[in-house]
Amino acid sequence: MTVMVNPHATVAPQVPGWRRSPIGAEVAPDGSIHARVWAPRRTTVSFVERSIDDATISTTELDAEGTGYFSGMVPGARAGTLYKFRLDERGDFPDPASRFQPTGPHGPSQIVDARQYEWADAGWPGPTLAGAVLYEIHVGTFTPEGTYTAARAHFAELSELGISVIELMPVAEFPGRFGWGYDGVALFAPYHHYGDPDDLRAFIDDAHAHGLGVILDVVYNHLGPDGNYLKQFSEHYFKGSTEWGEALNFDGDGSAPVREFFTSNAAYWVEEFHFDGLRLDATQQIFDTSPTHIIAEVAAHVREAARPNSTIIVAENEPEDSKLVRSRNAGGYALDAMWNDDFHHSALVALTGRDEAYYSGYRGVAQEFVSTAKYGFLYQGQGYEWQQGRRGTPVFDVPLMHFINFLQNHDQLANAATGHRPHQLTSPARYRAMSALLLLLPQSPMLFQGQEFLATARFLYFADHNPDLATLVRRGRAEFLGQFAHIATPEMTARLADPSSESAFAQCKLDWSERSKESGIQSLALVRDLIRLRRMDATLRRQGVNDPDNCDSGVLARTIDGAVLSESAFVLRYFGEQRELDRLLLVNFGRRQHAMPLAEPLVAPPKDMFWRPIWSSEDPLYGGCGTPSVDSDDGGWWLPPEATVLLVPVPRDGAASAPHQPRTEKEARAQWKARYETTAR
Repeated sequence: MTVMVNPHATVAPQVPGWRRSPIGAEVAPDGSIHARVWAPRRTTVSFVERSIDDATISTTELDAEGTGYFSGMVPGARAGTLYKFRLDERGDFPDPASRFQPTGPHGPSQIVDARQYEWADAGWPGPTLAGAVLYEIHVGTFTPEGTYTAARAHFAELSELGISVIELMPVAEFPGRFGWGYDGVALFAPYHHYGDPDDLRAFIDDAHAHGLGVILDVVYNHLGPDGNYLKQFSEHYFKGSTEWGEALNFDGDGSAPVREFFTSNAAYWVEEFHFDGLRLDATQQIFDTSPTHIIAEVAAHVREAARPNSTIIVAENEPEDSKLVRSRNAGGYALDAMWNDDFHHSALVALTGRDEAYYSGYRGVAQEFVSTAKYGFLYQGQGYEWQQGRRGTPVFDVPLMHFINFLQNHDQLANAATGHRPHQLTSPARYRAMSALLLLLPQSPMLFQGQEFLATARFLYFADHNPDLATLVRRGRAEFLGQFAHIATPEMTARLADPSSESAFAQCKLDWSERSKESGIQSLALVRDLIRLRRMDATLRRQGVNDPDNCDSGVLARTIDGAVLSESAFVLRYFGEQRELDRLLLVNFGRRQHAMPLAEPLVAPPKDMFWRPIWSSEDPLYGGCGTPSVDSDDGGWWLPPEATVLLVPVPRDGAASAPHQPRTEKEARAQWKARYETTAR
């Protein structure tokens, strides 16, 4: 990594060429230690070796570089040494770029030699977005043990299911015994309760061995309120405010070293841990008026650090600003994908009927699902009454794979107050139908931990803060959830879980034995079959464009269209390279319907062919009640209730069959299963 140098410095910085990062304590090739820290508000800075109980052992004053940085070799220090920085002889504080905080954010930092870990992933190329299925994990609740090591035991199951990319919720050090991780304060230090840095490296190494990419959720919009010592080093770290605290200073006085801190952090996770990319939290709260936005700079550092491996960088952006995924030449930040809240909100309204608060802009009707299937975001600049303004930006020219669709994530589950999963709030059939839609749409799907086996574990908001802060968090959480009318009632408010209670945290841990229950087995079969179907079918694999591997934003030839059949029913037609390769997805979230007359050309089969089901969410294998044929010569269709059905064209009796086309529905399903087994092997 290139170390940035202040061009106005009066003294050349004494920075060894072997350093990988411009900040922190690093191990030299000979095992000695060099420390470097930015502390422009201080006159003197010393490296203070500490004991495990935080007592002083020795002190080494660092050299002032004349640029606000202090640095120097530290005699006697080595990998494993505990230390703090003493600032103007007025106090000792953890290293802002600490690689590990073994006793938490308030204790001493520990020197880590990343080169001691022996990687086994030399042949790993990195993940690609085309065909990706993401899977969000919170390490602390993914297993009863809540550690990196315990999580690894389930990689084979995820790989066999068809997951390709793990999205890891934040692991930067935060205070307390448990938390979501979005209040991180030591951004280079993996949270000590999950394991040590080498445990995290082994987690990623093992994931790669199972064909799983791993991207890390990072928070570059604010720091947590407890254990944040950056202001002790410089007041220039912060400027303005966000919804959760002070905003980072990316464009004001003294912002160059702040930008360097965060770009170095982004590259660090890739270089020293082999992460395959990042998920950037709440990018709408990252403020920067610089010619090159910090988000674009972070992305560039990630790409460079990973070279020649491929990476995936995802943004959460509530206003749905498409510049995040546009190219630098088009004025964008060149990220790979954005979370699609619009799909989630429509889906939850369709599943539960609840259209309160930020769901009030959605009806959960067929038109919304046809539109999101074709265009990604539903709001592309229209008025949005809940926010009393316009929402979204145009994305007609953005390839569909760049939208991450989901039915569950950490925020939306917790915002249900009880933390219940969607399958617990709707009928089994309707949930199967919605799950099938999620996994067969052209957009990139994401599952949340346990979703694949209908986990009953809730996902609540939990954070182990000190008593005063816990009181504020508890009050703030109740106020936030009060925007939902059904939660604002006295009886519900009184039942809200206390975020600081250990029981709230414990309720969120997955019970992996549920995979072996009948409902778990059926759900796993459904998810597994759908993922393999979307990957092996030549038409579905195109993800809505002619060439998903080489789609040029701005010049798209879309290969998907849709039509509304009723308020709850619709069809999506995926166009193949030849008409006999077309696919028709029939979705009905309501009661059984007779669609007649059926004056909609999208449902017309190719010449001399019938539509026949090849897959149905009502297959008894998944707990369903079976699916009769829907296409007939009487001019209408019977739409099965609460079901998603994938249809393929098969020749009418007596018509010539193309070599690659099955003659009957039974033959079509047998051919699909044979191809499925081949793909699985």
